[in-house]
Amino acid sequence: MKIAFVGAGSVVFTQGLLADLLAFPEFADVHIALHDIDQDRLATALAAARHIAQVRGAKPAITAHLERRPALDGADFVINIVQVGMGEATRTDFEVPARHGLRQTIGDTLGIGGIFRALRTFPLLRGLGADMAEVCPRAWLLNYTNPMAMNVQYLAEATGLTRVVGLCHSVYWTMRGLADLVGVPYEEIVYRSAGVNHQAWILRFEHEGVDLYPRLAELAERDPELRRRVRFDMFRRLGFYPTETSEHSCEYVPWYLRHDSEIERLRVPIGDYLDIVAANEADYERTRSALAMGEPPAVEGTMEYAPQVIHSIATGVPRTVYGNVPNHGLIPNLPATGAVEVPCLVDATGVQPTRADPLPPQLAALNRAYLSVTDLVVRAAVEDEPRHIRHAAMADPATAATLPVEAIWRLCDDMVIAHADRLQPGLRAVLASEVRPG
Repeated sequence: MKIAFVGAGSVVFTQGLLADLLAFPEFADVHIALHDIDQDRLATALAAARHIAQVRGAKPAITAHLERRPALDGADFVINIVQVGMGEATRTDFEVPARHGLRQTIGDTLGIGGIFRALRTFPLLRGLGADMAEVCPRAWLLNYTNPMAMNVQYLAEATGLTRVVGLCHSVYWTMRGLADLVGVPYEEIVYRSAGVNHQAWILRFEHEGVDLYPRLAELAERDPELRRRVRFDMFRRLGFYPTETSEHSCEYVPWYLRHDSEIERLRVPIGDYLDIVAANEADYERTRSALAMGEPPAVEGTMEYAPQVIHSIATGVPRTVYGNVPNHGLIPNLPATGAVEVPCLVDATGVQPTRADPLPPQLAALNRAYLSVTDLVVRAAVEDEPRHIRHAAMADPATAATLPVEAIWRLCDDMVIAHADRLQPGLRAVLASEVRPG
């Protein structure tokens, strides 16, 4: 069995996934193919992989590739963890909108940051899809790259790949946190979530047949510090808890980032992802230096879904994970072509998404707004229509709540100019002065 890592230079994440994979005895002799276009990062990933294999007592074949196709050739699974442009592009995603008066916290899912992260990732996804169709057409593509919903929809519409699932740890860690809050062991709770990536909803939260939502609401009423979290504010008003952090959740709605008072009340950390980027870069340098000095870091598992998915498909051991897949009626009151996050059964037959009931209307309304932005970004790329970039920004809840429409178009022009060499050629037009009548 061959597992290819695309973007293996994301060394810390690659290490966690490999630690999980090589903990399975069935994978002791798999072929791990590492690909990255950065030679230094690839070398670091290779050294880390060899160390992890040694610690795990495994003897996989580990190869490193600067070119993508040799890494993919004959692969059974492809894990995509690419971040196009790395920290430099992410800083642009924050600095340019900030000059226009637009606040962001994470900027990797919706908003201006999410839109342009997607647009610079799509050309890579198209190439990846073409390569997979030729050299590993039966492989499963396990995507971790954000913006998840945009990327999964684009992969479905632009590449023709059908064995694609987007994986994210937000549901798992949300439920871990909620279990701790209500004082019930995680292993004993029963839960179900559905929605879209980073804005799914905990629809069922029980212990021994008892609904735990009243206990959670009581905790929030007693603890003013809990009420100073965006997620708890949304829970109190919508009746259901969202699956991503407050830093994420505040960006997908129009209510918080525009208002100084809300930022103060809910302790919203503006520009939070810039600190995360800096920390990730520092982690990489520490790992690189430690490996070079013969003092490799400890091998630690991550509980990520990709190793579990691979193990279930390879061995037939059944599991349930949360996956991002094209909707096609899985959530009846969300758009059919949008990517939704639902429970998926995994076994030797592959990944099988499960159907959810219609979402409560207040939740579906927010998810539809999210998926409208997503669809316009995908339309921009698939149709090579630069105006749809502006339409997506105009439809984005947080952007539209903050900037007048002319400012949105000027901001999009500045972002296009800043990222031009990473965008497909047809999307590089500057359009602020072009307002077509009718």
